[in-house]
Amino acid sequence: MRTARSLAFLAFLVGGTTLAQAADLVFSPEPIQSSSGWIVTVKGNLRVGPSYPGSDDFSFIGYPSLSFRRAGTVERFSAPDDGLSFSFLDDSVFRVGVVGRFVGGRYYQDNRELVGLDKVDWAVEPGVFVEYWPLEFLRARAEIRRGFGGHEGFVADFGLDAVQRFGAVTLSLGPRLALGDSEFTRTYFGVTPEEAALNGQVTAYRPSGGITSVGATGAVSYDWSQQWSTTAFVTYKRLVSDAADSPIVKRFGSENQFGFGLTVSYSFGYAP
Repeated sequence: MRTARSLAFLAFLVGGTTLAQAADLVFSPEPIQSSSGWIVTVKGNLRVGPSYPGSDDFSFIGYPSLSFRRAGTVERFSAPDDGLSFSFLDDSVFRVGVVGRFVGGRYYQDNRELVGLDKVDWAVEPGVFVEYWPLEFLRARAEIRRGFGGHEGFVADFGLDAVQRFGAVTLSLGPRLALGDSEFTRTYFGVTPEEAALNGQVTAYRPSGGITSVGATGAVSYDWSQQWSTTAFVTYKRLVSDAADSPIVKRFGSENQFGFGLTVSYSFGYAP
């Protein structure tokens, strides 16, 4: 699997970015008692997902993350498939800020059926996000990002989450919609005539931009104490339109893209 190659970079990206990120939960219990300073949350994350966009094979990755929030404040809700974000405008119902994601690559040595197809390096996707709570239990979020590295296209993700807390348990569930421009779709789903000739199992294909997938994300979190919590989640994406029609997906992969994950969090007060 290609996880060893990208693990070091991802750990650095996630750890460094989340230093500025206030992780986001509106419905948490009383905050950790601390009169001044910060609440630090350390997380261990394990994720399982497709080896590359459109693949029916899975890759595993584990990485740490770290976040801070002011002492005396509660942790705001964040869905497990949100990008890493930092807010410039943050009130009770509306948030605007910057966001970033990491996208793994596609490599021949881990996927022998891809012989002849160009490899795709990992990419980072910085961008902006907008989040709105029309109701106390309902969150809408949109992210628009631009890729650097493996792809150079623009992508957008839209999501709606119903969030409910039952004692120590928090449940969230909602639909997802993803879009990508032609630069993005041709990187991951396109096949040039030269690649088709070298591979011999796929035909040339030049997709256009548009909706790439629809799906849903669900998560359950349990607060063992004010310090310890765990979150388990599942994601589902159904590739659609030109992404679903790609010969890479039809010959080697699947339109159905599942993901799973588990996060363990520990929070403590820190006063410099």
